[in-house]
Formats: sequence, structure tokens, C-alpha cells
Amino acid sequence: MQPIHSLHDFFLRSGAEVRLYHLGRRVEPCSLDTLAAFEAGELAWPAPWQGTARLAMVFRLGDLEDPLIWFLALPLDEQGHLDPAPRDAFVQRLLETLGHGVQGLGRTESAGIDNLMTNNPLAFTPALPFQAVLHARASRDAGLPASQHLEPVEAYLTGQQAIDWRALGLQGLADFAVRLDAESSRTLAARLDTLPGEVLTSLCYCLEHVAIADDLAQALRRRGEAAGRAGDIETFCACVRAMGGASRELAGAWFDVLLDDPDACGPDLLAAIAGRGWYHLEDGKRLPRFLARLAETPGADFTAVARDLALVPRLRLPLLMTLREAGPDSAIGRRLAGLSR
Repeated sequence: MQPIHSLHDFFLRSGAEVRLYHLGRRVEPCSLDTLAAFEAGELAWPAPWQGTARLAMVFRLGDLEDPLIWFLALPLDEQGHLDPAPRDAFVQRLLETLGHGVQGLGRTESAGIDNLMTNNPLAFTPALPFQAVLHARASRDAGLPASQHLEPVEAYLTGQQAIDWRALGLQGLADFAVRLDAESSRTLAARLDTLPGEVLTSLCYCLEHVAIADDLAQALRRRGEAAGRAGDIETFCACVRAMGGASRELAGAWFDVLLDDPDACGPDLLAAIAGRGWYHLEDGKRLPRFLARLAETPGADFTAVARDLALVPRLRLPLLMTLREAGPDSAIGRRLAGLSR
């Protein structure tokens, strides 16, 4: 049998049924080919988060009925490529746990593999919205029904039934977001203004992981702007985060308006754009405007946000060029000068 040197090798040699998901900026499917190229040093990680490649690995192995789930945060180097040493140590521990090999695993060996997450420096616990959206996506992708929590959420959000919104569960909201179709999107857009802030915020934390249709995007902007005028920063930023999945035209237009308004651009808003709307920073004018606003905003962690965005492959070169071309008297230049002192 060929040796196992990587996580991709393990899944390939073991014959596991596996689905991979990004868990950094959004919960999104990740192909085995992406993992293979990344581990071979051929690919910078496409969706880095805080210096790591965050992955959910959902797989069924041996005679276990229920799938195992690993949450791994693989460290990246300054170019966004894999830092191989921690991965190698994990693979070595995996092989030691298996002992005799990866084929024909029984229940005991499979359970041992699951226990590899205990005291594992690469393991992490995703935030609750990420866990809920992952469960919703994995169930849908496997052809399984949604959780029992979807029905009351669907009835409430589409106006079919009056339900105490405090009884709605996060898992039901995640199932609704992941299974959102054109009809339910239109219905939700029409009702968005009537939703309590608590429901809307939790819903937005799920919607930020999916594509947003234009009608819903327009409703999110209206509700977000109203929240901003009312000083409700949490709801305002939640709407901005959810807009990350909207079209470049609609999301980009709103982000431009926000970046032009110094009163709107607090640290929370800038973090929302960077964390969930990074796609829309792939713009020759918007990225420099964002970085300038980030540099001049008190309380914003310019260094951390800029470094994290620089690891995104499609943003790295334009971001570095913007920093390099910044004048010494500009807000960006002053931030950079402060770092060198």
C-alpha cells in the first residue's frame, strides 16, 4: 500500500466517504482537489481566516453508521500556503492510532480516529452559527431532510403562522437559509421590515453563508440603513454581513456608500465588510478606499485586518501595491510608519 503523507492521502487510501467544507470566512464546500493542491504546496488557501485554513471534514469510515466530523485549523505561512509541520504531526498521530493500516477499519479503530480531536492543537470549535449552517449544508448535500426545527421557522418567516419568535431555533434558521429558493426569498424580502431585531440578526448570521437574491439584498439594505439611523449597530452590521452573498452590483454599491460616510465606518462595520464581504473588495477603487478608511478609523485593528486580507490570494497583490503606494502623510502611510517604529 502506498504511504500516507497528507490528509488527502488518508481520505483517498481509506476509501472514506468524505465531504469537505470551508469554515473560515463562510461555510462553503471545498473539493478534495483543493485540499490535495494545498497540501502539495501548489495552492495558497483560497479562504484564509486569522492565519489558518479552517476546514470541516465530514466523513464516514469503517462500520460506523454516523459520520465523523473533524474541525481543523491548519496554520498558514505568510504567503497563505500550508505550514506543513503541524499537519505532519497530526498525520503521524493518525497513523499511530491506526496501527495496522487504513483499510477494513472496525468500530474500535474508527472511534479511535474520532478521539484524535482530543487535545489536538489543530482542532477548534466553530461558532454556533457556523455549526448550524454546516449541519444544514451537510444534511442537504447528503440528500437528507432538514432538521425538525425548520418547519416552525418556515411558518414564521413566510407569514403562514403566528409563532412566538423566541421559540425559533438557530438550527431552523440555518436550514431555512441553506434551502432558500426564489419563492421563499421573495416572501422573506417582503416581511423583512417586520422581523424583530433578534430574529433578523440570527437569520443574517446564517444568510451570510449563502447567495442572496436581488430582492432580498435590497430589503437587507433598507433594514440595515434603518438600523444604522437608529443606532442599532448589531442589526446594521448583521445586514452588512449578510450582503456579502449579494451580487457585486448591489453589495458593491452599498459598500461604496458606507465607505464614503466616515460616521458609518466604525470598527464593527469594517470588520463585517472584511470578514464576509471580501469578495466585493476585488475592485480597483473600493479596496484602496476600504484600506484608507480602515487606517483612519480609531479602534480599528489596521494591522490584523490588512494582514488577514493579504492572505486571500486574489487580494494579496492589489493590497500590497496599495500599501506600497501610500504616501507618508496619508492615513495608511501613518499607520505603516507606526509599525516600523
